[in-house]
Amino acid sequence: MAEVAAALTHWELDLRQVRDRMYRAPTPRERERWHALWLLAQGWSANKVADILERDAHTSGGWLAAFERGGPAALAFAQTGGPPPALDPAAQAGLKVAVQATPAEVGIDLANWNWKVVRQFIEARCGVRLCRSACTRYLHRLGFVHKRPKKRRLKADEEKRAAFVQDYVALLAEAQAAGARIFFADEAHFRADADLQGQWVLRGRPALVDSTCPRWGEQASYYSAVCLETGATEYMELTGTSSSATSAAFLAQLRANHPAPLIVIWDNGPAHGGAAVRDDLSTPGLGLRVLRLPAYSPDFNPDEAIWAWAREEVTANTCLGSKAAVQEQMQRFFAGLPTRVAEVQSRCRRKLQALAEALAAPVPESNHEALHVDPIGASV
Repeated sequence: MAEVAAALTHWELDLRQVRDRMYRAPTPRERERWHALWLLAQGWSANKVADILERDAHTSGGWLAAFERGGPAALAFAQTGGPPPALDPAAQAGLKVAVQATPAEVGIDLANWNWKVVRQFIEARCGVRLCRSACTRYLHRLGFVHKRPKKRRLKADEEKRAAFVQDYVALLAEAQAAGARIFFADEAHFRADADLQGQWVLRGRPALVDSTCPRWGEQASYYSAVCLETGATEYMELTGTSSSATSAAFLAQLRANHPAPLIVIWDNGPAHGGAAVRDDLSTPGLGLRVLRLPAYSPDFNPDEAIWAWAREEVTANTCLGSKAAVQEQMQRFFAGLPTRVAEVQSRCRRKLQALAEALAAPVPESNHEALHVDPIGASV
């Protein structure tokens, strides 16, 4: 191991770079050689490396000796026979550029890149027809990985989002000075049918989830709210659809279970305003302030993480079959949250909190009014 470490130091490489070359080398032979070097650097014996790679111990020892003498260039593989690579370096570079755009942008009238689209692109540009494994192998070799995308909401107003982050930083300081609690709130629905999510299965076997296909009406709906500073949570089962009246009822429950003053932040859903909420906020001495998130900004709402957490633990790949079964499991989930405060705070930290911390700085008292109940100014 000391011998390998000395060689790496001489050629100005570290383990991370060796591992990267192990995955990114252009040919399988080179990747094998870097793999052997990486294992040797981890302290594996030459015999054990030979067993893992199904090579002779003298072979892996020869690779190490070549590396000591000539560095990374000594592990390069020179094609001495057989057919040349299907794609030359220029074609590979063109493919890498193309896949970073949409298929439509490179003249293919399809929505998304997959191996068939890659084959179509290569065939049109290079006159070579590749099989599925060759297409995916080139994608991996060029540094691509397959990920499930997240939506980048084009309707979100970045100026308003940035302004909200600044307001939130000031709000945190005001709330701390006044002893107020800030709750982020939202509502969600949970069907009795399975919420399909990725699962681990043995290679070659299908990923299947049993379902009794319950009716759409077999679902349970809830309001919930979370306070990041204390890890406190609140929930209320929703009967029927959400409305101004149900939102006012949830605000009343929140006030009853948590001492004033309270600040509630939620999105611009129509149920979060209306006559019932306005009437509630006009009550003198209520000790409640309601604010709205910027439009199209669910990534700012920590309460969204509560719903993702519930789906992960309650409905993921599980068909509960009936509304009653969903209610029973959700009741158990919510009942356990008070014992998982640290996890609540960790899971519910969102982009808003990261941005606010980056902007956080001492705020002069003269710049802000003392926290007060302002039902007229509440954004409802």
